[in-house]
Amino acid sequence: MRNTHSQALSDRVIGWQRVHGRHDLPWQGTGDPYRVWLSEIMLQQTQVATVRAYYPRFLSRFPDVQALSAAGQDDVLSLWSGLGYYSRARNLHRCAQEVVTRFGGVFPGNAAELATLPGIGRSTAAAIAAFCFGERVAILDGNVKRVLSRVLGIADDLSEARHERALWSRAQDLLPDAEPMTAMPSYTQGLMDLGATVCIRRAPACAPCPLSDMCVARREGEPERYPVKTRRIRRMAQQLWLLHALDGQGRVYLSQRPETGIWARLYCLPAFEARHDLMIALPEAVRDTVTEHTAFTHALTHRELHIHVVTVRQPGALTGPNGAWHGPDQWPLLGLPAPVRRFLTAFEPASPALPGP
Repeated sequence: MRNTHSQALSDRVIGWQRVHGRHDLPWQGTGDPYRVWLSEIMLQQTQVATVRAYYPRFLSRFPDVQALSAAGQDDVLSLWSGLGYYSRARNLHRCAQEVVTRFGGVFPGNAAELATLPGIGRSTAAAIAAFCFGERVAILDGNVKRVLSRVLGIADDLSEARHERALWSRAQDLLPDAEPMTAMPSYTQGLMDLGATVCIRRAPACAPCPLSDMCVARREGEPERYPVKTRRIRRMAQQLWLLHALDGQGRVYLSQRPETGIWARLYCLPAFEARHDLMIALPEAVRDTVTEHTAFTHALTHRELHIHVVTVRQPGALTGPNGAWHGPDQWPLLGLPAPVRRFLTAFEPASPALPGP
């Protein structure tokens, strides 16, 4: 039996969500695990506003897990292009195939089995199970960690596994007991909504928060101290030179990236580690005609790419592994890294200046 504090917390979150929470998100109001799973994967490290645009397009192309399983990976990457963190798309495709082959096209109905699928971690599995099957299981994404660590006053460093495990245990203890099929979706969504709209990272809106009078962080007057996480991602700087080659028909030369490494399997401008390497790849007759654009930075999870784009027109013979010429009606349909797509979209032959990243 839970204590009265836990009961009050879950009751308040549920009541607040039903009145003040978000109810207009396109993936809400469904018990379809395919749609919930798709939204949860898309929302990982991606803003809701961005996912709103991608989610309906993805569903239109792949309306169910069978359609996604049967698709080619290049088609999936093409539709994912611009969302970033492309390992999510590759795992999404693999997961759909395993749901079909291992579970007959039906998502398993509990978090433990869901977590065995590619790309589905503990929190994502719990979200699917709570929303679709009413399972009494805790989620712990970034928003929920922030809400719970502030309310409970957890000052332990959550970058340490033992402290995160302890928070998982506390989160499980707070779950509502009664009517899980209705309470769990509201409670789970409520914690997400509080973290996204009220208990935000900086300058949280404590006054309208339903948990304000029981929040340790508010009582201390320093809510932004929580959650404590001292380990920071260190990005390694890397120079990347991209060859923007145009032929006499205005087509651009793109090659498919390797199976591993950054932008795996995406179509990309030919990439080189140094300017010298790029120039050597060009016929000698056109090396003096290139246009070098202003470099810009693109951040990945563990790398900070300093990207230099070099344009050359009518370069003559240009061949390479997995490469081909693509016209303006073709390359937008390919899976492209976000900075490459932005460059190609904004590039104007009359103006060689590179737009901002």
